[in-house]
Amino acid sequence: MIKLSIALNRRRIQLVLFCIISIIFSISICLAADSVSSNQANLDVFKMAMGLLGGLALFLFGMEQMSDALKAAAGEQMKNLLAKLAMNRFTGALTGAFVTAIIQSSSVTTVLVVGFITAEVMSLSQAVGIIFGANIGTTITAQIIAFKITKYALLLIAIGFGMLFISKTDRIKNYGGMLMGLGLIFFGMGVMSDGMNPLRTYPPFTDLMERMENPIFGILVSALFTGLVQSSSATTGIVITMASQGLISLPAGIALIFGANIGTCITATLASIGKPREAVRASAVHILFNILGVVLWIALINWLADLVILISPTAEVGLSASDKLAAETPRQIANAHTIFNIVNTLVFLPFSGYFAKIAEKFIPDSAQVKDEASSQVVLATQYLNPDLLDTAAIAIEQAKLEVLRVAGAVRDMLAQIMPAFIDNDAQVASNILQADSLTDFLRQEIFSYLSKLAGERITVEQSDSTIELLHVTSDLKNISDVIDKNLVALLERKAGNNIKFSEEGRAELVEYHHRVLENYDAVIRAFTEDDEILARSALASRSELIELEYAYRRSHYNRLSQNVELSINSSNIHLDLINYLRRINSYNESIVRTILGES
Repeated sequence: MIKLSIALNRRRIQLVLFCIISIIFSISICLAADSVSSNQANLDVFKMAMGLLGGLALFLFGMEQMSDALKAAAGEQMKNLLAKLAMNRFTGALTGAFVTAIIQSSSVTTVLVVGFITAEVMSLSQAVGIIFGANIGTTITAQIIAFKITKYALLLIAIGFGMLFISKTDRIKNYGGMLMGLGLIFFGMGVMSDGMNPLRTYPPFTDLMERMENPIFGILVSALFTGLVQSSSATTGIVITMASQGLISLPAGIALIFGANIGTCITATLASIGKPREAVRASAVHILFNILGVVLWIALINWLADLVILISPTAEVGLSASDKLAAETPRQIANAHTIFNIVNTLVFLPFSGYFAKIAEKFIPDSAQVKDEASSQVVLATQYLNPDLLDTAAIAIEQAKLEVLRVAGAVRDMLAQIMPAFIDNDAQVASNILQADSLTDFLRQEIFSYLSKLAGERITVEQSDSTIELLHVTSDLKNISDVIDKNLVALLERKAGNNIKFSEEGRAELVEYHHRVLENYDAVIRAFTEDDEILARSALASRSELIELEYAYRRSHYNRLSQNVELSINSSNIHLDLINYLRRINSYNESIVRTILGES
């Protein structure tokens, strides 16, 4: 449980480290100059640091709260939307922008994309469009932050709190979490803004901000800072808050936003470490796109500043220069951020195929899943990403994909066993044993993953889905165990004694096995598509298989009464084989009843 807590709170640990670094940075600035004027001598370092860090903590916690609530409310719909609409690069970009804007996490969007590529639902070229669009979706953060409604922050918190803790409906609770998170964002910004106010007249700090006018310096500082805290939202919040105090100019703010776009690539790079090649390629595309985008605009910062000044709202007449700057710059920076990402997407989207080819060229396919020398199956999961545990709907879908891997391995075992019986091929046993080790490993990993998910905030429907996956995984493992522990031992005994079936008996066993395998395929298809009609159809075949089993038993007994030598010699193995196949079909029935909610 301790390990789970650490894993789920990794982001918060990073924020704590960031706060520590911020404290050191704030104190070093405040104590940097030896010659301090009388006004600077009265600078309350502790109060300012408390406001900055406390406000930042509220801001980031609000972002987490709002993001978690959005994921819980819209996770399943967003996944379905991605799968349906991302048919080409253009709809992919629109879908990626919309999904990311809703769930407020480009990393979750990227992980979903990787899953679709791995499952061959979409190509890397199509996925590139979604990745480009995700960058547009992230600009919603800057737009939200730029709204100056801090005076309503406590009202949003109060309403959200009431919805979250009074309502018994999951949907209302999720909406309450969104409102409460949004209120905390604005309240934290207000606290940060008040904390930064003394810095407006503090020369060491204003001198540092003047250096930000150099775009290269601003981009490097922002990229380093964003990479360190692994949160472009934190950088965006600080930049806009500083702008609201008139501490930075518009060109400097744009440079810092550009740097945040590069710095966030570090998060994608770290997230892809140890992941499949598809994840690494997606990360590479993200990095290449963001860096090229900044390179494209770095010489056009002043032009972009003039454009957003032209299209953004202006402040009231009569304000001083500093107050006018503080009033107008936050919205201008947010608009510049949006224009920057939209234009980059439009410019690079026609070349998405080239981005995919570059990623595939420099990140070639890894070694095969099997080690050819030893023929040992590599035990590893493909879809159980711990980063998705806080998005229950998506995590459940990923777990289902892993369950389908188990179903595929079991299907291969079941398909191989009957030809091996007919040919007395005991060598097949080694392949089946390896497949069984994979199913055993995946079962443990799936159970562990879903148990962690059960500790999260999930709905009743999601809890039911989790239980269904656990039941289906158990039944699949039971089928695997029947094949591994019973049928393989029976096969080795038959092959070792060179026992043969009679021609009629062999034909009956092959037919019965075929019908059981056919029923298994129908059951897995019903599970995959969550199709109740298919499930009931598979269940209806139960009586047919029972009648077939009885008919084949009577036929075997008739051959025994007729003293057919091959039937007499193979009788025990023949009947045991029928028994084990019947047991496998009983697990098929159990899976169907789980799908229908009758388990």
